Amino acid sequence: MQTKDILIVDDDETFSLTLARVIKRAGYSGHTAHSISEAKSLAFSVHPEYAIVDLKIAHESGLDLIPILLEINQDMRILILTGFASIATAVEAIKLGAIQYLTKPVESKEILNVLIDDIKPSTEIPENPISVKRLEWEHLQKVLQENNGNVSATAKALNMHRRTLQRKLQKPHIEAKLMS
Repeated sequence: MQTKDILIVDDDETFSLTLARVIKRAGYSGHTAHSISEAKSLAFSVHPEYAIVDLKIAHESGLDLIPILLEINQDMRILILTGFASIATAVEAIKLGAIQYLTKPVESKEILNVLIDDIKPSTEIPENPISVKRLEWEHLQKVLQENNGNVSATAKALNMHRRTLQRKLQKPHIEAKLMS
């Protein structure tokens, strides 16, 4: 039996190497890349069956990698991971061909369950309603996505000063609080 290849694309080298070790223990071959160009090159040489792609890879978007990977292998199962979740990016990832979108932190077992076994992630409905800050974050992400990541165009569309928008977008610590 031939080992199936999984491409892991994440600029966090520690995370990607740790995940590659877990994948190897599960009987798969994990290949790591830390940029889109590195991932593209590796995918052409390895032709993986699966890919785990971070949404934000340094200053690049993992969404840009989805069509490239599917061009290399149209049957590739692609999972997007992110610490910056938003409904807009989740919808865009699925439209581009990703099979699922998970928010970090996530256990490696759930990643493999979703990617390999097609087990749907937990969809428990939280008891607490979405906070106003979370709704604002979702709206900012949606408008940013509509403007192809252009902060100036997004600020103009929101009738907001560009620096104010930049400050709101550069607060990843808020994201963790918003999820609770």
